[in-house]
Amino acid sequence: MVTGPRFNAPSIRRVATGLGLGLLLTGCGADYPLGEAQRQAAENNSSNLSGTVTGGGSSAQNSAMNAWIGGFATMHPKVQVQYASVGSGAGRAGLLAGATNFAGSDAYLKESEVARSQETCGPEGAINIPTYISPISVAFNLPGVKELNFDAATIAKIFGGKITSWQDPAITALNPGVAIPDVPLTAVARSDDSGTTENFTDYLHAAAPENWEHDPSGSWPGGLGSEQAQGNSGVVTTVARTEGAVTYADDSLVDKTLGKGKLKVGDSFVAVSGESAAIAVTASHRVPGRGANDIALELDRSTTKAGAYPLVLVSYFIVCSGYTDPNTVELVKAFGHYVVSDEGQKVAADSAKSAPMPKELAKDAARAIDSITQRP
Repeated sequence: MVTGPRFNAPSIRRVATGLGLGLLLTGCGADYPLGEAQRQAAENNSSNLSGTVTGGGSSAQNSAMNAWIGGFATMHPKVQVQYASVGSGAGRAGLLAGATNFAGSDAYLKESEVARSQETCGPEGAINIPTYISPISVAFNLPGVKELNFDAATIAKIFGGKITSWQDPAITALNPGVAIPDVPLTAVARSDDSGTTENFTDYLHAAAPENWEHDPSGSWPGGLGSEQAQGNSGVVTTVARTEGAVTYADDSLVDKTLGKGKLKVGDSFVAVSGESAAIAVTASHRVPGRGANDIALELDRSTTKAGAYPLVLVSYFIVCSGYTDPNTVELVKAFGHYVVSDEGQKVAADSAKSAPMPKELAKDAARAIDSITQRP
């Protein structure tokens, strides 16, 4: 089912299994895995598209991906889109190894990964296409407190182990009049290679460099004494059951019982929302030196733009610029176009509280999807 990359089936299966993606390659399963609704849609639908397209990656993108798969199935019920929520790093590795047709990632391909992608995707390599915009919440478990003000320096000190009490003057000074419980402060970070972590540490590195000496990375810096858990759901669950705990997570996955931080931007404090995240993305620019159809974005983490929430992740649909199988080209393009369409963006916003992409960015994404070709 996975076509195009230069690997034989056994080697692909071994790589996929090692990455936790083996379920994508075990066969297509039932004709209509989404159930009766998909079967009825197939009987009443004139779409000629059929086949399977496989992907894996971002757990932050998973809620939106499930909604996209369901919506796409009603349009093209003979197509199966399979996605494994295994984390951004594993998702990129799966695509680069030729184990999947696309990756979902909260971080764009690094230069070294772009070079590696030429072995799997041909001389033009893989391209990054933005599909999902979501703020990252600073979420905490403090009885009776649903909102706190933070600035980048204070967040850096909390997750860097320099602030260990909720009664620290740096926190109380930002929150006059708030009765903050005197409970132990426990910072919780991701244990897996995570695009959410890369975006979070990128924010701290850019907005509070004097308090965060670590380079941006998808892996949590060694030596920091934070608790750790797997995936966005893992850190949220840990915080929900630990009084005084705090974490960073995709806002769509934050438990409703938890409190959320507001970020200091300029002279104001901005609440987390899809709208404030989208404002921050409008202040971004393309990463220089990439191909014309590669839309890797450099975010301005220090923006003072009114209403912007710069602790945001842009999640990507990472695809090969070319596939050897013409049906794979058609399926990847069809699914990609649905994802960046007005309907696809609304479906994601409704299910995952993500922010619809700015119109011009959505147009650029559609042009990038159009550029995917069949290659020798």
